[in-house]
Amino acid sequence: MSRKKIKLAYITNDSKRKTTYKKSTKGLVKKVHELTTLCGIETCAIIHSPDFDSQPEVWLSHAGARRLLSEFKKLPRFLEQSIAKATRQLRKLRKENRQTALKKVMFQSLSGKVIFQSLNAMDLNEVGLFVKQNLKDINDRVRVLTKASRF
Repeated sequence: MSRKKIKLAYITNDSKRKTTYKKSTKGLVKKVHELTTLCGIETCAIIHSPDFDSQPEVWLSHAGARRLLSEFKKLPRFLEQSIAKATRQLRKLRKENRQTALKKVMFQSLSGKVIFQSLNAMDLNEVGLFVKQNLKDINDRVRVLTKASRF
């Protein structure tokens, strides 16, 4: 049989409010325990009411809650490190994409498909540097192969 829906509102009767507090606290702790067991995760619950208890109710233990909260406070540092790592990867990928685009422009220009007048000064400068680097790499490779063939 289903339970009837209760209206959520402040309970003005002190004894009813205290009884509801105790039952709800017990139910919440049970749910936290179930969540820990069923999902295999670490959880804690801290319930404090200055009206009913002078000490907060802590599940699993005070030490366990302190440890878990300490780890939770470290989370922003972990997120910052993850964001920094992702930013470095993004920069690297952007650089690789730019190099690929420059290589494509260079080879298209060699085949006469690209006209350099369509590029801006910055792009032309980068293509020039890219061509110089490729020529240097080719010359270095020719030197290595020439030395190897002499022996």
